[in-house]
Amino acid sequence: MLIAGFPAGPWGTNCYVVATGPGQECVVVDPGKDAAQGVADVVREHNLKPVSVLVTHGHVDHMWCVAPVAGTYDATAYIHPDDRHLLANPMAAMSPETAGMLLGGMYEFAEPDSVAELGDGQRLELAGLEFLVDHTPGHTEGSGTFRSPYQQDDVAEVMFSGDLLFAGSIGRTDLPGGDHPTMLRTLTDKVLTLPDNIVVLPGHGEQTSIGRERATNPYLLDLIARAGESSDVGGARPGTNRGL
Repeated sequence: MLIAGFPAGPWGTNCYVVATGPGQECVVVDPGKDAAQGVADVVREHNLKPVSVLVTHGHVDHMWCVAPVAGTYDATAYIHPDDRHLLANPMAAMSPETAGMLLGGMYEFAEPDSVAELGDGQRLELAGLEFLVDHTPGHTEGSGTFRSPYQQDDVAEVMFSGDLLFAGSIGRTDLPGGDHPTMLRTLTDKVLTLPDNIVVLPGHGEQTSIGRERATNPYLLDLIARAGESSDVGGARPGTNRGL
């Protein structure tokens, strides 16, 4: 598997280009602001053809270039229906700080010509690759992750986690559409149940693994400690301000 990742834009959002190998079709994950040129560079370097764009959630730092990238390569964009409205109206989920950064700019957003909606547990066959979709609300209502079999170097899968899980942290929940108790349930049900040998490719920062985060991430450790004490995890401390 070929995975080329690079940080793009003022928020340093990780965009990923994924293919079975050079000279093949590929999938683009989360082309945020200023990501289009990086995608073009990777495509040219490896002689790839983008056929799909996967969007982990609708925040502007992850979807800014979805329409340009999808339009350039005649690719289909995939997003959960709860976040689909953000493709055309990302301002609906922006923080005041982010909105302030964009004031004075003439920005227009629109859906790509081809959009497909994602469902929890859905399996996608794209560019010769398989992706398992997990609906992981909390950061946004329609947040999702994508897991793909890897089976090299003792790695079972790679997971494109968006702003759900980072190295040492979790996604913030203080923006429109965010909900902290929902985030904690998602982490309990959709992250802590995964095997350790999954590599996590997050929306921001360095790659990590489920095993590393289970052992060191303070938010996951807090959930593990609380699991035997109470079924109500709503009082756990809030997430950090990663992403927007």
